[in-house]
Amino acid sequence: RKDWLPMYKIEPHLHTNHVSKCAWLPADALAGLYHAAGYHAVAVTDHYNMDTWDYLGIDPKDPADVMPRFLDGFHRMQEAAARFGLTVYLGAELRFYENDNDYLLYGFDPALLAHPHEIMSMGSVAFSDLIRGTDSVLIQAHPFRAGCIPLAPCFLDGIEIYNASPRHLHHGHNDRAQALAASQGPAFIRTAGSDCHRTEDVGRSGICSAKLPADSAAFAAMLRAGDFSCMLPDA
Repeated sequence: RKDWLPMYKIEPHLHTNHVSKCAWLPADALAGLYHAAGYHAVAVTDHYNMDTWDYLGIDPKDPADVMPRFLDGFHRMQEAAARFGLTVYLGAELRFYENDNDYLLYGFDPALLAHPHEIMSMGSVAFSDLIRGTDSVLIQAHPFRAGCIPLAPCFLDGIEIYNASPRHLHHGHNDRAQALAASQGPAFIRTAGSDCHRTEDVGRSGICSAKLPADSAAFAAMLRAGDFSCMLPDA
């Protein structure tokens, strides 16, 4: 499709096995695979949830070592991607204690997430209020996947309208996500992503832009401006 062929391809939803318990691939493998798939940039959105803290052996109530450990996948990805000329953006996929919803966060200061127990305890609405007016972008991932509850759009900057994970396509209800996004105004952000955890997930979706954001802040600004298109499958 024509809209798959702009100048730059970006993956906004990717997990490393350095941080995310459910991810299978290390940074070196991910960088090589995404380069081979023709991508120019990736956003590392490692999971920020209880599974992650258990996996890393971190007490979320004791933040002394949280961010260096949480950022390990991002930093490893930066190092590996540099060999291929890939740009890497910092993201996170947050899950609060309140339910099994997941939220993609971009354009944030890492200090924001330095106290996991406090962040996860506050819930999605309070967190939305916390970041309102900042440069952060909050996107609900796969809002209609089994076990998830769509958050009221007023608390979000946007939603993931297409999640290409092959293990969730049949119950992810991307069609419902697209319908919800269509009911909102043009400022409501719509993203698509591979939700990459394994080799077979690489490059299944993403976003395309005529300009390549230079860093994480510029990537979030591009999302807010809507200067991109989603890589959606043929109808």
